[in-house]
Amino acid sequence: MAEDVAPLGLLASALAGRALAVGAAGPGEPAWTDGATVFVDPGAAPADRLRAVAVQASLVAGGSLAPDVVRPLARRPALARRYLAVEGHRALAANGDLLPPGLRPLVDHVIAALAADPPGSLAVARGPGALPDPPAAFGTLRPRALPAAADAEQAAATAAAAAGRLPDVDDDDADPDEDVGSVLTSPVGGRGALGRLLARLLRPARGPGGTGPVGAGAPARVGRSRPAGGAAAARGAPEGLDRAAAALGPRDRVYPEWDVHRRRYRPAWCTVHERTAPAGDGPAPALPGGAGLRRPLARLGTGLDRTHRRPQGDDVDLDAAVEARVAALAGVPADEAVYVESLRRRRDLAVLVLLDVSGSAGEPGPAGRTVHEHQRAAAGALTAALHDLGDRVALYAFHSQGRTAVHVTRVKGFDDRLDGRAARRLGALVPGAYTRLGAAIRHGAHVLDERGGTPRRLLLVLSDGLAYDHGYGGRYGEADARRALAEARRRGIGCLCLSVGAGTEPAALRRVFGPAAHATVPTPDRLPALIGPLVGVALGDRRAP
Repeated sequence: MAEDVAPLGLLASALAGRALAVGAAGPGEPAWTDGATVFVDPGAAPADRLRAVAVQASLVAGGSLAPDVVRPLARRPALARRYLAVEGHRALAANGDLLPPGLRPLVDHVIAALAADPPGSLAVARGPGALPDPPAAFGTLRPRALPAAADAEQAAATAAAAAGRLPDVDDDDADPDEDVGSVLTSPVGGRGALGRLLARLLRPARGPGGTGPVGAGAPARVGRSRPAGGAAAARGAPEGLDRAAAALGPRDRVYPEWDVHRRRYRPAWCTVHERTAPAGDGPAPALPGGAGLRRPLARLGTGLDRTHRRPQGDDVDLDAAVEARVAALAGVPADEAVYVESLRRRRDLAVLVLLDVSGSAGEPGPAGRTVHEHQRAAAGALTAALHDLGDRVALYAFHSQGRTAVHVTRVKGFDDRLDGRAARRLGALVPGAYTRLGAAIRHGAHVLDERGGTPRRLLLVLSDGLAYDHGYGGRYGEADARRALAEARRRGIGCLCLSVGAGTEPAALRRVFGPAAHATVPTPDRLPALIGPLVGVALGDRRAP
């Protein structure tokens, strides 16, 4: 029976990007993998076996079975099924270029777009939203089997090092530029006293152009690329790590893009580079005042805070009730404030202000000043008002030059102070290049999920609504921006899009922003009259003024 499924190992290895065997599972048992072998039911139909192998191998290729991701799934089968329902589609979509045509209908691109990576799928699975059950072809996950396989592999590497030899490496994978120091400082060959001593001696000779940091638990170096025709040196990289993504910076990410003409996603299509904005020279400019915006925003973004010793409420404060009873028995006037009341007094909102600094924002607006000046003033005023109210607020700017160069610039992060440096960064922004709006929105939603830290989140986009870049314009760009906003809203993020000082037609804004809350504001001084209801609609807050 095992011989019937063993030939599928060639397909599994091709999809996983490394050697992956296929073995026989029990009769009627769903497919699963331990990271080294995919187990499928030999009695299943050939088409079902192909689907099962494709899904499990794509999970391996996509890093979906990393120990830090699957560890929370142990002893939680319901969470594991929800994770598989999202991550299975995401991993298949990321592997779409390698899937045989007959297996591509397995991918649900709407579900795949809910997350950009395995931790994102885990966050969606932990969320409250309803998710469909994974198809039968997805098989199942066995988290306990995965750490065991990883431990066995690590034990083999340690035993080989103790025996005085390094694990075998194919000649085709060797890096001709690698020096002796990199071998001695590797986590396999440098664990002994001699290796540690030589690593300390050779450290100054290693420049910033080296092969990258070493992982904590397992080798994680990625070699430099070689000329065309040679294989990339990726020895010891984590299982399923995409080699293109491995070359990115620590805060660079790859996102899909919606192709409205083909009605499907282009996986891993746009590369977003996140950087910190340089501070301009000279004294810090004064941030626009946000005093007028505080009042309409004060009633929004508040969470329930349970307050004790209240004269009315929805629960009894036991301590206060006991004290009141004791006081009554002692003949002392008792305090009647013996309830617990839920009051909206705690701020629980995180807002990311996403400012468009593309070349179109440098054009003069109807009010005389450039659109960039209007939107920059609005961004500064909104950031200052939200900061003064105690909300977690971040300010980012973006522009693009093609799908591989979407630049998102951090002016103020969630944990940064709103001080002179942030003001100089904002004042130093100069509009230029193009507007790949969908990728910037997806990255803003990711930053909110990863660093927002509150249950309620708002993505506030300040843009003239002109979605245009190389190969990204007209109906294509408008549909991708709408889809990116819809993805963010499905993740529970409120979206508000404002066009300040621009003359963009309302119909054009509707095509770009779709059903997300959006408005055209002539000048920043009109914001106080409009911002409260708009933010309330974006957050679904019925208490909006």
